[in-house]
Amino acid sequence: MSSLIAPDEDVERGKVPVPMEVQEAIRTLIRWAGDDPTREGLRDTPKRVARAWKEYCLGYGEDPAIHLSRVFEEVGGYDELVLLKDIPFQSHCEHHMAPIIGKASIAYMPTDRVVGISKLARVLHGFSRRLQVQERLTAEVARCIWENLKPHGVAVVIEASHSCMTARGVRTPGVEMVTSKLLGCFLDDNRSRKEVLSLMGY
Repeated sequence: MSSLIAPDEDVERGKVPVPMEVQEAIRTLIRWAGDDPTREGLRDTPKRVARAWKEYCLGYGEDPAIHLSRVFEEVGGYDELVLLKDIPFQSHCEHHMAPIIGKASIAYMPTDRVVGISKLARVLHGFSRRLQVQERLTAEVARCIWENLKPHGVAVVIEASHSCMTARGVRTPGVEMVTSKLLGCFLDDNRSRKEVLSLMGY
């Protein structure tokens, strides 16, 4: 059966079991790249790669909106900008499955409630731990905050390096892509837009 698990001690050691079909797919890729998957250094690579990808793609197993379900209303009347700057993240592009490494700045203008600041980072990681394009990642993070916190405005700016461009293809290192998504007052009000982008460093 294609879903059989390799007979080893992985389960007893608490490791995620890897279906044989997944291991064989990775062996096929190793052979196609020009190496021998049976040699000592590559013998356990299929399982390692499979488990790594399971970790890279943890975002498929969660709804990022869950991190915004608990809010705080006792904020002493605070209704100004809330900004979390330069949150590091890692993702993988859906076109070449190559790493995307960058940072995000996330801001919102609250109405009558705020959320714990770590939750903004969790929303980012929930979406970034999937196969992505940066444009969609930026929009998904902004839309999730907008729909669940219902603030006056949301601003998300992501700056990242794409290995599919820096390590292959055009092979141009040192290039970073910047995307932004503005909603509500940050989109409609020029003063609010300038303030948030300035605080983000743009």
